[in-house]
Amino acid sequence: MQHQWSGRADAAEEAVVSRHVRRLWALPGTALGVVAWPPVRRERLFFSWHYWWQAHLLDCVVDAAERAPSPKRRRRITKIARAHRIRNITGWTNSYYDDMAWLGAALERVQRLQHVDYRNAIGDLESELFDAWAPECGGGIPWCKKSNFYNTPANGPAAILLARTGRLWRAQAMADWMDDTLRDPATGLMLDGVRTEGTAGGNPGITSELDREIYSYCQGVVLGVETELAVRFGTPRHRERVHALVDAVDKQLTVDGVIVGGGGGDGGLFDGILARYLALVASHLPGDTEADVRARLLAARIVVDSAEAAWENRLQVEGLPLFGSDWSKPARLPGLGEGIATFTGGTVRSSDIAERDFSVQLGGWMLMEAAYVAAGALARQ
Repeated sequence: MQHQWSGRADAAEEAVVSRHVRRLWALPGTALGVVAWPPVRRERLFFSWHYWWQAHLLDCVVDAAERAPSPKRRRRITKIARAHRIRNITGWTNSYYDDMAWLGAALERVQRLQHVDYRNAIGDLESELFDAWAPECGGGIPWCKKSNFYNTPANGPAAILLARTGRLWRAQAMADWMDDTLRDPATGLMLDGVRTEGTAGGNPGITSELDREIYSYCQGVVLGVETELAVRFGTPRHRERVHALVDAVDKQLTVDGVIVGGGGGDGGLFDGILARYLALVASHLPGDTEADVRARLLAARIVVDSAEAAWENRLQVEGLPLFGSDWSKPARLPGLGEGIATFTGGTVRSSDIAERDFSVQLGGWMLMEAAYVAAGALARQ
């Protein structure tokens, strides 16, 4: 079964690379993802590039290189990282802590798994995230600089990075803050974030208002950091949080075992991120209790069932898959006549036909790589 998923992940990789990955501004030794297919001129020229989408492209190439190592994949990793640094203009960092966390997590995997030295880049990103911790202001770390919104999409991947780079006490503090502040007791799911008002320095005048939106990737990153902490600390509380959250995801974010559709724009990556970290639960959650085994099996089954649905509902375009924005429904063929994705308010909104967006296709590839990992975990149970 794992061999089948390897073949499907290969096909997803080839589809993304052939349709989207191009040199940045014709510079040798670079590669970056064009943010749509088919693209308009400004997209082909990388006027739009979406920092955090490219971080997930790098993560997916690392997945492929781990699954089936090759010199071509290793070269692609370095080309994408170099292009990211060039296109960002100002260095590795930017004003959004969630963006920096995603890139830091991807580069840390490159260094640890592929033995390519990115110590300086990881150090720059890690320092930004570490220094942003603001419990005196009600956080957590904020979504972006000078923001009063402290959210799961920033704290989750930042805590994953900090756990993997050895800042365990801070990663654990972030996980505890998310569990205390952003876990919805009614559903067991993680809420998007909290907005704070008031004066810093522990002033009792600080007030907070929860943003109660539920997003699939918020569940994914919390599963990721709690699993990382369970591996490193061995204490029951992190495993127990994983057990409860996997159950909540299964009950409320799946239909017939398939993760519900995330849409296009930034949302095109949400379900793929959840699948990535469910696969991490399936393959790495420690423990041999009945609850541990159940959580690993359930996480793996959600990933594999979602991937089966996405594969069955794909389009084949010139022999390569085009994934749908909702894995439970047939994919639609995009064209140039539809409205294109736009960046507003710090968020990329979907194209009229979401399958046009690079995020959707990258999310499909991420799902196929996750299914390969999850199938392996099922075979070992």
